Amino acid sequence: LYFQKMTAPSANKFRIALIQLLVGANKSVNLSRAADFIREAASKGAQVIVLPECFNSPYGASYFPEYCETIPGESTECLRQVAKETKTYVIGGSIPEKNGDKIYNTSTVFNPSGELIAKYSKLHLFDIDVPGRIRFQESEILTQGKDLVTFDTEWCKFGLGICYDLRFPELAALYAKRGCKMLLYPGAFNMTTGPAHWELLIRSRALDQQVYVAAASVARDEKATYVAWGNSTVVNPWGTVLTRADDKETIIYSDIDVDKVQEVRQQIPTSQQKRPDLYQITDLSIK
Repeated sequence: LYFQKMTAPSANKFRIALIQLLVGANKSVNLSRAADFIREAASKGAQVIVLPECFNSPYGASYFPEYCETIPGESTECLRQVAKETKTYVIGGSIPEKNGDKIYNTSTVFNPSGELIAKYSKLHLFDIDVPGRIRFQESEILTQGKDLVTFDTEWCKFGLGICYDLRFPELAALYAKRGCKMLLYPGAFNMTTGPAHWELLIRSRALDQQVYVAAASVARDEKATYVAWGNSTVVNPWGTVLTRADDKETIIYSDIDVDKVQEVRQQIPTSQQKRPDLYQITDLSIK
């Protein structure tokens, strides 16, 4: 377990936990172990608990049709129950969601009463080709989402992304414009992109928008068909890494002081120094 220095909870402070889960082939076992880790995190004072991308199944295009399920379904029922039991906000990483004849990479959020308060499907699908190193095409199986999704808590508003969404600063900018002070990215970067880009992108999004960013990865399994980088990370609005895991299964914790967002924005007021006469980012999703 990895901790930063903890402070007492207050109206503007909360404790977040990222669960770096080692995911196997048995969905029921994955769900049971995820629930146990959520209980452990809650017992350590975590109030917001984040699981990684595809926490209920191996990651890979060939696995999505086999493991996909509807929402509500087995996986989200598990999350609902454990959120209510532990009285925490549970961000269910993501699961392959079956909706009609389509499959989405979807994250769900449950509040401490066990109510589903947010559902987000990955907007930017992971289609890359690095010759000699990795080729992956999520779009061969998955359908991209259509909506930006935020949710409110007693501390602040959160914005949701999944893995490859981290590469798109426009999404983070729109979430900041909507008032989000923390962005959550369940993910599973690989052994090619992870060492090169994972921390760089997390810190970049935090600096771009002067917000907190938390990215929860699956743990590394060298025997898996897709080997994840791990290294779940929390970064503050100054771009400082508050806590970071290694590649192994673990839980990392960080105390979040929401007032830090405004403090940094007053010190370096980039949000007030933009040039709308020359450039703008427009939220086209608002009807």
